[in-house]
Amino acid sequence: MRSLIFLTLLGTAIAASAQLYRWTDENGRVHITDVPPPPSARNVQPLAASGAPAAGTGLPYALQLAVKNAPVTLYTAPDCPPCGEARALLNARGLPFREISVVDEQQAEELKKTVGSLSVPSIRVGSSVQKGYEQGLYDALLDGAGYPRAGLLPPRSQAEPKPAPAAAPKPPAEQSAAEDEEDTGRPGGPYVPR
Repeated sequence: MRSLIFLTLLGTAIAASAQLYRWTDENGRVHITDVPPPPSARNVQPLAASGAPAAGTGLPYALQLAVKNAPVTLYTAPDCPPCGEARALLNARGLPFREISVVDEQQAEELKKTVGSLSVPSIRVGSSVQKGYEQGLYDALLDGAGYPRAGLLPPRSQAEPKPAPAAAPKPPAEQSAAEDEEDTGRPGGPYVPR
């Protein structure tokens, strides 16, 4: 009977220790414990003992931290083979990233402001920027920001962004009265015969 009780308690202890918590106390110290944190704890994050994300948290903790501290933005252009290679590298590493396909003036201005030129592909990881594509430099930038190396996360399949549909020209019936007057030289409007 004692051995049955011991095995039951051992099984319960093992199951309970599978849950870890990361939290910050009132003095700013970070704790990782297998006991639920006190009510005064801040920034409580459930972790699994295996290092995998706890149920419902989504990304592994190291990746959550990297995404928060150094988000990745990739600047590309349509029909750009090096841009496809840069995207493939990020997908192979399983990293979430934002991709901006530079196709209009506003996106070109954002690229120029961020990178200093209109060079694509370009990547921004946190505050670090790399113009052009070179796998070794991209890997070093991502490693330095704390992102997991290739093979540690399942690959992603984020595709090239689709271009926005072009704005359709205004039909002639929607022209304003001022435009009608400019075009014909006589007063215009919806009730003026043409």
